[in-house]
Parts: sequence; C-alpha cells; structure tokens
Amino acid sequence: MEFIPQRIFLHHSLTKDCSTVSWGAIRRYHTVTRRRTFSAIGYHAGVELVRSGDELYYEVLMGRMWDRQGAHCRGENHDSLSICFIGNFDYHKPPEAQLEAGGRIISLWMKLYGIKLKDIYGHRDFDASKSCPGKLFDLKDLKHYIF
Repeated sequence: MEFIPQRIFLHHSLTKDCSTVSWGAIRRYHTVTRRRTFSAIGYHAGVELVRSGDELYYEVLMGRMWDRQGAHCRGENHDSLSICFIGNFDYHKPPEAQLEAGGRIISLWMKLYGIKLKDIYGHRDFDASKSCPGKLFDLKDLKHYIF
C-alpha cells in the first residue's frame, strides 16, 4: 500500500531542550528501549536546539523517511506525517525560533503533498491521554510561521 500523507501531527518530547542533541536518544528509545520497538524512529522530523561552537539555533532533524508510514499516533499513522518539537510544552511555551523552524518543514510538506492548514493536529486531538504538542503550545502561534 502506497503511503500518501494527508495530515500532519504535532508532538513534543516531554524532555528538556538543552542544546545537546537528544534526537539520537529518542531514536534509540523507539528502536531499542521500548517494550514494543519500531523499525525506525516514529516521527518524520524533529525540531531541536543545536549548539555548533558558540552558535545556538533550532534545526529540523530527519526522522523516518517521508515515504514511510510513521509510528506516532495509534490508529492514525496510515496517512499522516509527524513532527516532534523537542521540549516540554506543558510547562512553557515553545520559543518563537523553534516554531519558525518547524513552520518551514511543515510548509514544505504542505506544498509537496497538498496538505491543508486545517489538517494539522496535535496528538492530543486523537488520544486524550496525551498532551502533545503541549498544554502551552498554541497552534495559532505555529500557524504564523506556516506560509
């Protein structure tokens, strides 16, 4: 069955973002540590604070290949791409620079796959036990960076 993305799901890692790239740890958790492991990281992309020398910036990190079904929201993976914003946005709002970086990759996905703004969801919209992308993550703030 061909994977054709029609929706985008937003997640947060529930971990502190501290400029030490943790994307590898998330990948390891998904592929090795979990009770039911995945063949690859479950998310298609991540947005994380990266330090390069003295410079700090938000970078979009590659996850699962975009032509492969993700493993990020039970029962909803068949037609959705996913992005994980590194941080715990139940306690603080995501930084504008992180939203801007995430908005760039989401804009690209929307153009490539014809996804509409109304088809961007938080994980919490489909699983009441999840807060993704965080209680203080306002989708309106992110939409400001989607063009």
